[in-house]
Amino acid sequence: MGFAFRKSAAAALLTLAIWTPAFGHAHLSKSVPAPGATVSQPSEIQLTFTEPLEPAFSIIELHDAAGKTVQTEKAQVKDNVMRLPLKSLPAGRYTVKWRVLSVDTHKTEGDFPFTVQP
Repeated sequence: MGFAFRKSAAAALLTLAIWTPAFGHAHLSKSVPAPGATVSQPSEIQLTFTEPLEPAFSIIELHDAAGKTVQTEKAQVKDNVMRLPLKSLPAGRYTVKWRVLSVDTHKTEGDFPFTVQP
C-alpha cells in the first residue's frame, strides 16, 4: 500500500471516530401530535427517535395545563418508536414529557406542548 492510500484511510477513520459519538443519542425525530399542534381527540401519542430504545428505561408522561399528571396506560416501546395510548382528553393544553435510554445507554429527555380542541 502506498503512503497516499494509508494517509487517506487514516483520515477517513479519524473522521468516522469524530462523528460517531454524535449518533450515540436517541433524539426525537417525529411526534404525533406534533409539538405545538392543535388536534381533535388523539388516540395516542407516538414518538419516533433516531436510535432504538431500551423499553424498561423509556417513559412518556402527559401533563394537563395545571401541570398535573394525566393517568394513562403504560407506554409501549418497540425499536425506536414509543406509543402512549390515550383515553378521551378534555379540551385544553397538554405537555408531553419524555425520557429515554437508547440501547447504547445514552439518556435524552424533552417535552413539548399540544392542544386538544373542543
